[in-house]
Amino acid sequence: MIVLLAGLWPGLAVALLLGLGVGALSGWPRDRAIPLGLGVLALLLAGLATSGLVTGLADFGLDGGALMLAAYLVGCALGSLAHGQRPDRDRL
Repeated sequence: MIVLLAGLWPGLAVALLLGLGVGALSGWPRDRAIPLGLGVLALLLAGLATSGLVTGLADFGLDGGALMLAAYLVGCALGSLAHGQRPDRDRL
């Protein structure tokens, strides 16, 4: 795992920064289906990456994609906090 992170840290850093920017500009989505769907997608990718069904170079791409999606989603969540809009503030 350390070798994977050592090779992918620039992409992870860019995914986190991109998520911070997107989250700060757009804020938290008003519809709960969007974050729920992205969370389910991240969990499915992580499950597929750890299952061992995919091997070789495709497994490296799948692992990298799952890690970068997770970094992007964390960046979006943190950026939405900087936007000043909380997830339940607009619901009346």
